[in-house]
Amino acid sequence: MRSTTLLALLALVLLYLVSGALVFQALEQPHEQQAQRELGEVREKFLRAHPCVSDQDLGSFIKEVADALGGGANPDTNSTSNNNHSAWDLGSAFFFSGTIITTIGYGNAALRTDAGRLFCIFYALVGIPLFGILLAGVGDRLGSSLRRGIGHIEAIFLKWHVPPELVRILSAVLFLLIGCLLFVLTPTFVFCYVEGWSKLEAIYFVVVTLTTVGFGDYVAGASPNQGNAAYQPLVWFWILLGLAYFASVLTTIGNWLRVVSRRTRAEMGGLTAQAASWTGTVTARVTQRVGPTAPPPLEKERPFLPPPPRSAQPAGRPPSPLPVKAEPPSPSSASTPPTASALDYPSENLAFIDESSDTQSERGCAPPRAPRGRRRPPNPPRKPVRPRGPGRPREKGGPV
Repeated sequence: MRSTTLLALLALVLLYLVSGALVFQALEQPHEQQAQRELGEVREKFLRAHPCVSDQDLGSFIKEVADALGGGANPDTNSTSNNNHSAWDLGSAFFFSGTIITTIGYGNAALRTDAGRLFCIFYALVGIPLFGILLAGVGDRLGSSLRRGIGHIEAIFLKWHVPPELVRILSAVLFLLIGCLLFVLTPTFVFCYVEGWSKLEAIYFVVVTLTTVGFGDYVAGASPNQGNAAYQPLVWFWILLGLAYFASVLTTIGNWLRVVSRRTRAEMGGLTAQAASWTGTVTARVTQRVGPTAPPPLEKERPFLPPPPRSAQPAGRPPSPLPVKAEPPSPSSASTPPTASALDYPSENLAFIDESSDTQSERGCAPPRAPRGRRRPPNPPRKPVRPRGPGRPREKGGPV
């Protein structure tokens, strides 16, 4: 990621945080002030009703109650019907361990012993990666199962001759709707019935849990009236499936954004190439129009060298390896010397190449390829036979 993109993303996140802070402050601060005023009024009323209790004794009592509530104590357990309730029974302890490895951490139950805190450190370091592997596997299986079911629906739509683009959109919408129905709406109604919450409180708990925020103000199974020991383990398995579904949704969204980014880059590259091609074409046309009247400055500064005079070729000299048909000079060229070099007219150079190749093809006398490192000239002259000297050996069978 580029530095500018990273800085822009950081600025966007900070702006989002500041806007959220302003909204939460405007919504929650008046309620906090009202609750503080009510607590002060109740305290003054208690002191007036019980003059034997001092203000300091009441303050220390309130502090001890707050610490006990933070440690998991429940004031309703003083009744005779709830004496056997514990926040650390097997079902509640299993649910607490699940909130550690899922990184939800509701905070309604906290560790108060040093041994428990030390064990929690190592337990979280091992359990969080292990749960991440399990979550990836469950999300893959769950996503593939949902896509397989949606694939059958896509086949039905394609049989009805629905456009493929519309089928893709419908399949994505069905994927989201089925997941929300299974892991959001159904648990909402279950929690409304079991916990006695309102619909807003239940869906608030579902969303806060599946996004691993976990404030702890609403926790399923934390009420002492809940006597089923298997209730909170079942809630944890729902959390596992819900997190896996949301992980598959986030993976799908990430893949879609990656594909869109690649297509956008390819389209921008195509537009850039078209713009460069159009610019090059316009430049070439302008240069072609302006070129003959205004030659380049380097060609003007180059001095003109007249062609060397043609000399008669000696009789004994072999012809040139690549003969070129010479055209007779026209009277205009004989009277007026050329004013530019051959590089100024590339079309004439191409015509010259075409003419020489046509001449060779018409004559059919293309020279054969010579061996490596040497090119044999066409029709080499024969060497004269040298007379044999007196010291050379005579041939066998010859006259003496």
